[in-house]
Amino acid sequence: MATQTPAPAAGLREAKKQETRQLISDHATRLFIAQGFEQTTIAEIAAAARVAKKTVTNYFARKEDLALDHQEEFVASLSDAVAARRPGESALGALRRTFADAVAAQDPVAGFSGQEFARMIADSSTLTTCLHGLHERRDHHLAQALAEATDAEPDDITVQIAAGLLGTVHRVLFHRIQALTLAGHPEDEIARLIAAEAAQAFGLLEPALSDYATA
Repeated sequence: MATQTPAPAAGLREAKKQETRQLISDHATRLFIAQGFEQTTIAEIAAAARVAKKTVTNYFARKEDLALDHQEEFVASLSDAVAARRPGESALGALRRTFADAVAAQDPVAGFSGQEFARMIADSSTLTTCLHGLHERRDHHLAQALAEATDAEPDDITVQIAAGLLGTVHRVLFHRIQALTLAGHPEDEIARLIAAEAAQAFGLLEPALSDYATA
């Protein structure tokens, strides 16, 4: 009896898809930095990655998705931190801790993107608008997580104010990292500056939110 060749494992197929996605994203980023986001076409990206134009659009529905390819991780970052807070830890405490960890790791999701990438975003009205929308989505997810943590409705005024305050601190610190990056400061120096500024920023919220949404 002939032995059938086993079908490729789902894990291998997924790894190949991820490899192709990363290849396209890497070539797109290189072209965006070299030519500008608005000036680069999907056809040029496809040619650089040696794939069909349709392959690019299958993996990335919008052109800006090619440049900002950590969108879902960014949008969920604050709500995930609240959901994963430790026993006895408040939402503020969890967000302060996870932000400190992100700064120590110089995480791109926190804003550590490198000067060329930061300049690419700053020079593109499309990407700047998209980034603004991602901050709004992140704040919305944070409000939902706070509502769940406090058994309140998402439109509850306390939830909305808490989400607004916490989201604003993260937004200000993100833009501060980007500004320092564009000014040419080394990332190690930026991390040291932001660690101190974040301690001050989160400290301002302590009187109002130190016990809010405690696990």
